[in-house]
Parts: sequence; C-alpha cells; structure tokens
Amino acid sequence: MLNNLFLKALVVTTTQLTIILIVVASIFIVFILIAIIKMYKLKAENKKLMETNAFKDVDESYKDFTKGHLYGDN
Repeated sequence: MLNNLFLKALVVTTTQLTIILIVVASIFIVFILIAIIKMYKLKAENKKLMETNAFKDVDESYKDFTKGHLYGDN
C-alpha cells in the first residue's frame, strides 16, 4: 500500500508538465531579454567612450621606451 501511494504521488500529468515547461521557458526568455538589453547599453556606452577625447589623449601620450633596451636592437 505504501509503494502504491508513492507511485501515485510521483505521477505527473501532461497538463502539469506543460505548465512547468512554459514557466521555465518564460523565465529563460526574460533572462535572455535582460542580457540583450544590457549588451546594447554597454555597446552604446563603449561607442560613446571611444569618441571622447580622453581615450585619444592616452593613446597619443604613449611613447615607445623600448628603443633603449639592450635586447631590442639587433
């Protein structure tokens, strides 16, 4: 009798399984949408930062200091 009770408790109907799958799929869709929105925001912020003068100043101020190195000139 106890074994029969466990079997009835573990039986899942197709309706319950469908509802569970729909809930899990909708949660993943929400996570994917959040990731896509964050990706576009980061892309826009990166583009804005690349256009500022702060990045250009850092790049122009770089000086090649390897010319005086002993192993650099062959």
